[in-house]
Amino acid sequence: MVSVRTQSKHVCVIGAGPSGLVAARELSKEGHSVVVLEQNHDVGGQWLYDPNVEVENPLGRNTFLKVHSSIYNSLRLTSPREIMGFTDFPFLVKKGRDMRRFPGHKELFLYLKDFCEWFGLRGMIRFNTRVEYVGLLDSEAIGKDLRWVVRSKEKKTEKVVEEVFDAVVVATGHYSQPRLPSIKGMDAWKRKQMHSHIYRVAEPFHNEVVVVVGNSLSGQDISMELVEVAKEVYLSSKSLNISEGLSKILSKHDTLHLRPQIEYLHEDGRVLFVDGTWVIADTIIYCTGYSYTFPFLDTKGIVAVDDDRVGPLYEHTFPPSLAPSLSFMGIPRKIIGFPFFESQAIWIAQLLSGKRTLPSWDDMMQSIKDFYHSRDLAGVPKHYTHDIAEFEYCDRYGDHVEFPHLEEWRKQLCISALVNADVNLETYRDSWDNDHELLQEALQSPHFTQLGTEAFTL
Repeated sequence: MVSVRTQSKHVCVIGAGPSGLVAARELSKEGHSVVVLEQNHDVGGQWLYDPNVEVENPLGRNTFLKVHSSIYNSLRLTSPREIMGFTDFPFLVKKGRDMRRFPGHKELFLYLKDFCEWFGLRGMIRFNTRVEYVGLLDSEAIGKDLRWVVRSKEKKTEKVVEEVFDAVVVATGHYSQPRLPSIKGMDAWKRKQMHSHIYRVAEPFHNEVVVVVGNSLSGQDISMELVEVAKEVYLSSKSLNISEGLSKILSKHDTLHLRPQIEYLHEDGRVLFVDGTWVIADTIIYCTGYSYTFPFLDTKGIVAVDDDRVGPLYEHTFPPSLAPSLSFMGIPRKIIGFPFFESQAIWIAQLLSGKRTLPSWDDMMQSIKDFYHSRDLAGVPKHYTHDIAEFEYCDRYGDHVEFPHLEEWRKQLCISALVNADVNLETYRDSWDNDHELLQEALQSPHFTQLGTEAFTL
């Protein structure tokens, strides 16, 4: 529903990564006063590379992590740059920078810095400020006008500040808190164990026998990098039905081996796999994904994380009992992120100004129940609740604020990268002959010509 009256709210955005930055931009545009609290020294969130991982628990077993970014040094984007930009700020190729279609992580960080400068967002951000507590000012006020107490600590001075806000937008990302498997003997295994959250470069594993657990994109990437320096690399996967691309890589390297899941870790260093084979390993790297966590947030149990299901959330964004004064950005996975974050930010900003309203509490709760039921019927495990993998969902979401649907070229370039990676895992970022026509369509579209800057033809 759309209303003409607007009100200005005092809003705290937690996190200055991609979703937090676009939230700040849209909230400000809608007339709200915005404070962004960012624990690091610059914008970027996950894309602000941090090589200093020695301070972190190797398995990420701290409530408040000391290291936010999980980016490793060699990481390149898995999606082409053309599909990644915000709708009004294309991810252009810039001379003197990384001009590849699938650039390294630093290029996306620089894009986010450019976005921040272009829209004048830096003045809203308090850097080196960690949020320690967010809670209701008056827990009796649920269902009325809610206000939030936010307590933060300035890292260098350790000065603690407590403030009251009309609304809080949680934009802290979900690629930091390691999700670990449960393996017999894991706690007693004496050799090195770590999560890929703190993997940065291959050199420390020179001449080691390394077991990489998890056949994810990062597991495959890290295995391909380690095989150049390690003595042997064993990639342990839930399924031995692997892609053509991974098969090609395995056939190229005598020191890279595919194994099933681990059954037991012996104190003497043996790693026993479920097929009965074993190896004595120096290091185990868990590339087993990440969990949602909000250690600072106290909602009196209204919002909870249960096996990576954050809920209840209407449209993965709004807890019905606390919305719109509390909202979550960037929870969905397996989407084209930046345009989706933008549509989320617009909806949150317009709900807070009163320009739009949410459905009734009953209707929102029913929608959530129906969604959970549909996932159950489809046999989707609970921890994949927020894995969307559906362009149509993003389009339907955008309809709440008349946000433009994803362009056909954007969808097709996304699919093309996924298909190419499946067949040519080692080369898909640099060899994409089938994309030329789609690429020309993209670069000539209003998305790329809107700033009056010609995108360089590749």
